[in-house]
Amino acid sequence: MSCKIEPLANRESEVVLTISGHLQVEHLKSLRALIGSERAVALDLNNVTLIDREAVNFLAARERDGIELRNCPAFLREWIAKDRLV
Repeated sequence: MSCKIEPLANRESEVVLTISGHLQVEHLKSLRALIGSERAVALDLNNVTLIDREAVNFLAARERDGIELRNCPAFLREWIAKDRLV
């Protein structure tokens, strides 16, 4: 399965990283680098179709760090909520 990450900037210099496909642990290093280099303030997760446990943990940690998770699918929001309880 593949994962596509595209940075999009708006007028306020806000960077939103749009993530599509299957987000797996092997994509997290690239995603972490993009978040740091682009000063991303949001991740658009509308097109995430599958995700592994490590990626859920990563997203939960980024949300705690102040990164907004936009268009988060219900299944993913539920897993992130469960991650907070652990």
